[in-house]
Amino acid sequence: MRNSLLFTRSEKKNQGSDALCRSQNDLYPSDRGHTSFDLRTQIKQYIYMKPMRKASSQQDAGWALEVFDSAPYVTVSMCRPDGTPYGLPLSLVRADETTFYFHCADEGEKLDCLKNNPIVSLSAVSKCTPVFEEDKLNYTEHYRSAVALGRCEWVEDRAEKIEALRLLCERFLPEHMNHFEDAIARSLDRTTVIKILLTESPVGKCKQ
Repeated sequence: MRNSLLFTRSEKKNQGSDALCRSQNDLYPSDRGHTSFDLRTQIKQYIYMKPMRKASSQQDAGWALEVFDSAPYVTVSMCRPDGTPYGLPLSLVRADETTFYFHCADEGEKLDCLKNNPIVSLSAVSKCTPVFEEDKLNYTEHYRSAVALGRCEWVEDRAEKIEALRLLCERFLPEHMNHFEDAIARSLDRTTVIKILLTESPVGKCKQ
């Protein structure tokens, strides 16, 4: 979805520092646990998703969430501490209209990124079919895709952590849920669960 990219809006500078800090604190609350990102000194612009150029292709939030639900994986893009981009495909599960979860080991590059800057971009494709349009002699693709912007948080509450892992297993391996409790007893304490809270409505894009 190249028409719905993250965009820094410099015009916010002209609307006063108080309004800017309020907008930024919505994305980076002061009680941010593992996050060491100093928003007020390192980020001077509010980040949002740029409106789609071709509005006829845009789909609403409900449609976009269906794409996230049916995609085999979601690409999560973030920033390394040195400012270079880092993205990777992850197995995510959605708990409600604004909450996603993923799990990982207790250390690694993505956690280093999120400790420095918890804002991520999500993108997913649930259908992609190359098409040659005979009448137009045109090469194109038919697709269903979605993007979203969110803020990551470490899940510390034990009950929420178990429920997130249950949702993940029910999505990807529902036929093996009889082994879930044993896996929790064996691995919970060495498993990190990250929650992604969407900071604005997701956007879908479709051509078919």
